[in-house]
Amino acid sequence: MKSYIKLITLFAISIFFSCEDVIDLEVQTAPERLTIEASLDWEKGTSGNNQTIKLSTSSAYFAENQDNPVTNATVKVTNTNTLEEFIFTNENNGNYSTDSFNPIVNNTYDLEIVYNNETYTATESLKPVTDITRVEQSTDKGFDDEILEVNVFFNDPEDEENYYLFKYKESGDLLFELEDADDEFINGNEVGWWYEKDEDDEQGEFTVGDQVEVEMYGISKAYFNYIRTLIEQSEGVGLFSATPVALKGNCINQTNSENYAHGFFRLTQVVKTKYTFE
Repeated sequence: MKSYIKLITLFAISIFFSCEDVIDLEVQTAPERLTIEASLDWEKGTSGNNQTIKLSTSSAYFAENQDNPVTNATVKVTNTNTLEEFIFTNENNGNYSTDSFNPIVNNTYDLEIVYNNETYTATESLKPVTDITRVEQSTDKGFDDEILEVNVFFNDPEDEENYYLFKYKESGDLLFELEDADDEFINGNEVGWWYEKDEDDEQGEFTVGDQVEVEMYGISKAYFNYIRTLIEQSEGVGLFSATPVALKGNCINQTNSENYAHGFFRLTQVVKTKYTFE
């Protein structure tokens, strides 16, 4: 086996040093599109008045400048149940914010963005979320019984469809991980949702003393379908998976349907907690 590995290595080295031709690859390009980051998240126990929507334009993958904020748009959100309007102030850096948003569970909201003389709209309902009842640690729920995992417990409401988004982030890390869930097989039950980081994770598995930040969102079925596809695409294409295509959200260009936007307008209620491994 060792000789076989050495043979492969020598062969690879010989190829590396013998190939000197420069190969120009033609990279596909796509038209610049408006990118809408409109997540209005209401944390339980807060007023939810302060909200921000971020607008930018997409750029080529190898472009030197990846940050293209949109500073010449107008942004408005309307509660269609109460007809209350919320004008988001342009901060001239791509952010549009308000400190007077009024979140009401199960109310429907319309988003309207006017940019480059084109109007983009989206509609979503603000979904509630149940409380996290407790958080524990274990090693027997995940894929590896020698690795620490965090267990988040909650009671799924009966007689209704519920969709969840979980966000996990170890304190101090730059990256986070998302998981989606529905209550098709857990409806009305106490649920223990576990999460572990294995040894192949670039940030390393959980160890004693690590602190993990947990966020649980109540989301709509439409957003559940969107984020599930997005998570699957971010994890790579499997042998029998479909080739990823441009993922369209719920933001519709009413002026020119061909010039669609990236992103999704979502409204959620969220509960947050932290757990330190012992």
